[in-house]
Amino acid sequence: MGMSKQSPNASFSKVSVKSQTVIPTNVRKRLGIGPGDTLRYRLTSEGVLLDKAPSAEVDDPFAAFSEWTGEADEKAFAEL
Repeated sequence: MGMSKQSPNASFSKVSVKSQTVIPTNVRKRLGIGPGDTLRYRLTSEGVLLDKAPSAEVDDPFAAFSEWTGEADEKAFAEL
């Protein structure tokens, strides 16, 4: 088997059966995150960009539910 080249800045964690994972200490320190903070996941052409969510986005009650942005949902919730 060949050895894969890994970035010296790479960190790893496993995903549990409940889709949970532990954020490595060096990543938590770099992002300045702690208990109660909200994370933001953004899909890019190179992968997933993870950072601490800006407070303006955290204050939006629907920011965490990006899957609710379809046309049917917009029509269903337009009157609310």
